[in-house]
Amino acid sequence: MTEIPDPVRLANLEPLGDATQYSDEIYGMISNSPLFENFNLAEIRLLTHFMQVYRADPGIEIIREGEPGDFMMLLTEGRVEVFKQDRWNAPRLIAEIEPGKTLGEMSMIDGEPRFATCVAAERCTIAVLTRENLARIILEQPILGAKVLMELVLMLSQRLRQTSSKLVSYMDREQPQ
Repeated sequence: MTEIPDPVRLANLEPLGDATQYSDEIYGMISNSPLFENFNLAEIRLLTHFMQVYRADPGIEIIREGEPGDFMMLLTEGRVEVFKQDRWNAPRLIAEIEPGKTLGEMSMIDGEPRFATCVAAERCTIAVLTRENLARIILEQPILGAKVLMELVLMLSQRLRQTSSKLVSYMDREQPQ
């Protein structure tokens, strides 16, 4: 049985049930998914047994910066805008997420507060994987669990490299000549 995320944190979202009914759809988008691009259909089907699916209407806040988070999401339909508060506490658009991309991996892994706020820019469908269910995958399906963890590490490492490159570029522009 899939553990369902804290309903308070997903109160604005409409629950659609177990993700197994979406496994073929998720598999069909893996070419757009850095996390799942190396998974086959059988692995996706197994993984969806540990996920729940939700719908968010446009303008609905899916994740709020600073709040605790113990789950990640795979966007299967729609578009999500990601906002980060600047030093004046004004929201700044830092990314737009398309189907196949994931949200919330950092907080799911490290238990730290959410880094940014994610808002549905249009009607969205998202598959949710909790930290508890990731732990269950590791225990019950160790090969799949190891693959999920390795892909998460690889994806987060690539993001860190991209961010570091942007930071160096920014620092080079700001340095007096």
